[in-house]
Amino acid sequence: MTRLILTAAFAGAMFGLATAGAWAQTHDGAPLRARTHAVDPARTRTDFSLLRLGFAYYSGTFAEPSGTLRLAPENPSETALAVTMPIGSLSTGSPGIDRDLKGPGWFDAARFPTASFRSTGVIATGPDRAAITGTLTLHGVTQIETLAVHYGAAGINPATKAYEVDFEAATTVKRSDFGLTAFLPIIGDDVRLTITGVFVARR
Repeated sequence: MTRLILTAAFAGAMFGLATAGAWAQTHDGAPLRARTHAVDPARTRTDFSLLRLGFAYYSGTFAEPSGTLRLAPENPSETALAVTMPIGSLSTGSPGIDRDLKGPGWFDAARFPTASFRSTGVIATGPDRAAITGTLTLHGVTQIETLAVHYGAAGINPATKAYEVDFEAATTVKRSDFGLTAFLPIIGDDVRLTITGVFVARR
C-alpha cells in the first residue's frame, strides 16, 4: 500500500500539528473540541477501487466499523485513532464476487475477520487537514501506512444533540504488501481507499 493511511481516512488534522491549536478546526472554521469520540458505524464506510485489465476501475465497500478518536487540540501528541473494519461487510454489488473476495484466495475472512488501523503519529498539512501515520493490519500482515485526512464539519447534531465530527481520509496502498496477490498483474496492485464518516462524542 502506498505510504500516504485512510501516511487516512481513513486520517489528518485530527492528529496534531506542530503548533498546538493551529490545526484544531474544520473546513468552515468550527473549532474541534478535546474529547473522545466513537465512530458511527451507520455513517462510516471505506470505499476501495483498483484497476482491472489496465482500463476500468473495479470498486467495492467495507462498512459497519468500530473504533474511537481521542482529540486533544491543545496537545496533539495525545490525539489517537483506532478503527476496526469487519471484512465480512465487504460489498461490490455482486454476491458471487463478494463470496470470492471473502474466500481463501483473497481476504480469507474466516481466518482474518477484521482489518484495523492504529495511529502512531501526525503531521499537520493545513488548518483542517493532516497526515496520520499508523499501523494497518490486514490479511494477517501489519504495515505502516499514512492517511491524508480532511475534516468536514464539527458541531451539535440538531436531531441527536450530540457533538459530532465528520471527516474524509484517502490513501493508496499496495495489496501485495499484505499478501493479496491473486491475479496480479491482470488486476492492479494499487488500491485506492476513501474513508468517509462521522465520529460522535461520548456523553
